[in-house]
Amino acid sequence: MRVAVLFIDGVGIGRKDPAINPLAHREHLLSCFQDSPPPTLPGGGRLVPVDTTFGVEGRPQSASNQTAILTGDPAPALLGRHILGYPNAPLRGLMAARSIVKRLGAAGRTATFANAYPAPYLDAMGVPRRHTVSPPEFTIPAQARRKVKPSAAKLAFSAGGVPLRTLEDARAGDGLTPDITGAAARAHGLPAPERTPEEAAGIFWHVASRADFTYFEHYLADEAGHAQDLTAALDALDTFDAFARAVVAARPSDARVLVCSDHGNVEDLSTRGHTVHPVPVLYFGPPEPEVEAFSTVADVGRAVLRWLGAE
Repeated sequence: MRVAVLFIDGVGIGRKDPAINPLAHREHLLSCFQDSPPPTLPGGGRLVPVDTTFGVEGRPQSASNQTAILTGDPAPALLGRHILGYPNAPLRGLMAARSIVKRLGAAGRTATFANAYPAPYLDAMGVPRRHTVSPPEFTIPAQARRKVKPSAAKLAFSAGGVPLRTLEDARAGDGLTPDITGAAARAHGLPAPERTPEEAAGIFWHVASRADFTYFEHYLADEAGHAQDLTAALDALDTFDAFARAVVAARPSDARVLVCSDHGNVEDLSTRGHTVHPVPVLYFGPPEPEVEAFSTVADVGRAVLRWLGAE
């Protein structure tokens, strides 16, 4: 069995109101609304709304909820608050001890992160990466290096000793830029390959063919939500939807695919901040009744561990 998680930052279940919700403009896999029946998913897929607050006051945030996904633990409840942006010291400690990647490795399972990043960026964060022969894409000044912090996913794979992919891997067809197509990376002058979402899905399964667990994360929808930018939101959601549909269509019979988010945001462009809305978790694979019992985003990580025998 193989398990894949497609993570998209900042997509919740809001009202079906095109004036504020870009998901109401399309029939996407993630077009789930508070005031409408859930969408019919291809391949017998299931959609379950899950909580993002963990009963903690305030708005859910990326650092604590992504840590919850990647440890299977209720990180906001353990800390008693939501942590925005990048994991703080307590979350880093939790990840170092409880990362699902680390626990999978201890159980003899393999894990890989499909995302590819510039080598100097990974070096500035002090996370392990794959060897490169190409010259560095840029130089980060010493003062700026101190401001570069690893996200929860980078910490999760670092805790498991998994070297992260670089843009050299992406150019070799063995990794994906976080924006899927490479357009955002190229707009910043980076030597990223140009891909269609469908081509990216093929590369995703090439990467996933050599691991028990494969993770991919996409963050542009959250950025569009903070900017209250409908055009950017539609572009990010359209690209992710085409990619996710192609991943699901090419799913091997021995693979299970979960699509999830960490908190709401882009589904309500009337505000720049995150929402307290539930988020959709999508499941594609053989019948799995336990998916219906998911209640928080942490259940995604717990399911990965159970399915791969590392709970």
